[in-house]
Amino acid sequence: MPSLLQKRWHGYQTVWMFMLQLLLVIFVSYYNWILGLIGLCLVCVLAFLMLQAERRFRRDLIKYVTDLTYRIKRVEGEAVGRLPFGILLYSDDRVVEWHNGFVGGMFGRDTVVGSSLAELLPPLPQPVKDKKDSSARSMVEVVANERYYELTIDHDERLIYIHDMTELAMLRDRYENERPALGIVMLDNLDEAAQGMDDQQRTALIARVASAITEWAKQHRIYLRRLSSERYLMMLNQRSLTELEQSRFVILDEVREMTADLKVPMTLSIGMAFGTERFSELGELAQSSLDMALGRGGDQAAVKAGQRLSFYGGKTGAVEKRTRVRARVIAHALRDLMQESDRVIIMGHRMPDLDVIGASIGVMKAADMYSVEAHIVLDGSNPGIERLMERVDKEEALARRFISPEQALGMMTPHTLLVVVDTHKASITMEPRLVDAARRVVVVDHHRRGEEFINDAVLVYLEPYASSACELVTELLQYIHEKVELSPLEATTLLAGITIDTKHFALHTGSRTFEAAAFLRRMGADTAMVQRLLKEDLQEYIAKADIIKHARMIHGHIALAVTEENRKIPQLLIAQVADTLLNMTNVLASFVISERPDGLIGISARSLGSMNVQVVMERLGGGGHLMNAAVQLEGTQAEAEQRLLAVLDEIEKEEGLFE
Repeated sequence: MPSLLQKRWHGYQTVWMFMLQLLLVIFVSYYNWILGLIGLCLVCVLAFLMLQAERRFRRDLIKYVTDLTYRIKRVEGEAVGRLPFGILLYSDDRVVEWHNGFVGGMFGRDTVVGSSLAELLPPLPQPVKDKKDSSARSMVEVVANERYYELTIDHDERLIYIHDMTELAMLRDRYENERPALGIVMLDNLDEAAQGMDDQQRTALIARVASAITEWAKQHRIYLRRLSSERYLMMLNQRSLTELEQSRFVILDEVREMTADLKVPMTLSIGMAFGTERFSELGELAQSSLDMALGRGGDQAAVKAGQRLSFYGGKTGAVEKRTRVRARVIAHALRDLMQESDRVIIMGHRMPDLDVIGASIGVMKAADMYSVEAHIVLDGSNPGIERLMERVDKEEALARRFISPEQALGMMTPHTLLVVVDTHKASITMEPRLVDAARRVVVVDHHRRGEEFINDAVLVYLEPYASSACELVTELLQYIHEKVELSPLEATTLLAGITIDTKHFALHTGSRTFEAAAFLRRMGADTAMVQRLLKEDLQEYIAKADIIKHARMIHGHIALAVTEENRKIPQLLIAQVADTLLNMTNVLASFVISERPDGLIGISARSLGSMNVQVVMERLGGGGHLMNAAVQLEGTQAEAEQRLLAVLDEIEKEEGLFE
């Protein structure tokens, strides 16, 4: 190339010389035409030679450029063909038009030209314009011949750039699989299961269960460390945790079945945590998960992974504790909190039932014993408490203690104590703003603990084994003051709350349920008044019968009733229909779906214990008990029915609906 430039520069010099010579010839011709003619001939010869030189230059230049273009294209073709990533060009109808050698090797062929992208790369997305990106690029990961590839798609140019990400994907998977997880295993009813055993029998029982847990841990590559006779620490990685979740923590069933010969079978509670690299946080999350599992009645595993909280097991009812130590400790703590407060505000869940009113009156009575001002928050009446409130209105002193949510908000001070009864979810309380405004909150509840919880409560009395909040409050009253005095109406209200939640002492009852009822009876509870409060209206009974006639059986032993469209049914009536369906032959669980007066779709679920309806309702966004749960959904009844059936099918495939 430098020689061609030199020739070009030499050509320019020659032209200038020719021009000078031509001027010289003209000048000479002016004086002597013969010499001018001779000079002109010489100039013409020189011009001819210059023209020949120019032609040779152009021919050489064209040849040089042609050779250079060929060499560049050859190098370019070899470079593109040997690139460590793939380039693929496709047409408007998404057919491959061209690709480099990398793409052929990716699919194990010499060429894939003419093949459809839908055939080669099924997960490839359709073109989507990105307003922020003029090239409208998108990225997707695919697997071909057991290797991972990352595709960068330029929709405008119809180009796909392909990078082999197999090693990076393997490192990523390895990192994810080896991330640490912590767990705590607890024998949640060792004292109850070993009741009446001597030391030798108790030791043999613990060794038997410990052997099963150790073998289970070894099978899933878990480091297991025994912390006490009833508590173990687990260290594992995400791969092992995934295996445990896929097996749905089968150790829960194994321990329960191997101790089925005992009067009270042994059960486990497991708390697992994953999602953070710091072991201090993992430990706190694992303990929190264990508390969640125990708060839901035990015999289950709770797994906290980032924002996901999953539950496994929970097929048995909570075991009633035979010691009243906890009730006494909670009663004394509640007494101290009341004495330190300027007033006590008591609140239950929305659409309160007799259990809420009874428990609220019981807590109010406890405050009265220490001369602390107390009020009950009530936002209007409903059919479930209408008869009771009519009776309360006749007692002027008692009726004045009921206030509206707005009045309660106006009374709140930094020293006010808020007591929440019969629920532990702030979102479904009578007035959630009260929970936010209160600096000190006490929770008294008998429902299995859900994911939502009033975490900043200063005192929590959550006992899933109890039949009702009224039972818990009745026990607290016996320890909160040496001399407890209840009026007949107060005692009757507490007894009514227990009666309605136990379905007239037929379900959810334990020995302490009857002890609480006996105490209330001694305090003057009127059982005849309880029956009058719980009497059914004839029209409501006919309405229930109309709903029941539309019921059908699914999954063999589940009764499902869906009310007529655009017919709004109160939640209480829906629940009563679900209870009635349980009395039918071969019905082990019941679900009733209906539109509520507030426009939401309500589902009430009941079971006799062989099916955990709480798990079903939780998957729909609700909650409750092992044998009593509910949920409120938006949409139509048909949509709610489809969602319920889908959840039941899912649980049936995973672990079976019934034990």
